[in-house]
Amino acid sequence: MTTDRSFLFVLGSSRPNGNTEILARAAAEQLPVGTPQHWVDLAQLPLPDFQDGRHETEDLPAGEHEEELRRLTLEATDIVLASPLYWYTVSAQTKRYLDYWSGWLSVPGLDFKKRMAGRTLWGVTAMSDHDEIVADGLATNLNHTAAYLHMRFGGVLLGNGSRPGQVRNDERAMIRAKTFFQREAPLARFPFEEPAEQQ
Repeated sequence: MTTDRSFLFVLGSSRPNGNTEILARAAAEQLPVGTPQHWVDLAQLPLPDFQDGRHETEDLPAGEHEEELRRLTLEATDIVLASPLYWYTVSAQTKRYLDYWSGWLSVPGLDFKKRMAGRTLWGVTAMSDHDEIVADGLATNLNHTAAYLHMRFGGVLLGNGSRPGQVRNDERAMIRAKTFFQREAPLARFPFEEPAEQQ
């Protein structure tokens, strides 16, 4: 991995120091020394519910938290969405953050979609179920988000844990965390697209 990377870790749990954050930090510890990391806890940096103003005559003013998240998002080469598996997809906080991407697409002069192209989206999640197939909905959500923006998708680091700290006992997840960000992240694509179209 080259050292000219900058990681934004977006924590979407409803509780601090949860299993998903533990797993994300275990993976982050393996990044090369000096790799810039920014950590944002959405529970501590709350966003109001997203209001879709794309077809309104007046632009909705961005709040302070939105401005900060937008800046951090655009500064990062790699965005890691660390969300527990809630009802088989990302948490409400994480979904709200992604909803704001919809608004940023139409901000005059921002060129959000163009600027996000080529960056890498990653997922980290802890879940109570031992069968990882139940997280397919979350993985599909993130893959399709990356595909729409012509981003790369590094996949989802999965771990098992419900009670506080329980993910530390998931030996397989902790082993995978050591090399997760070393994986080659291909350009994301929708299932109906041929790989050649993304070359």
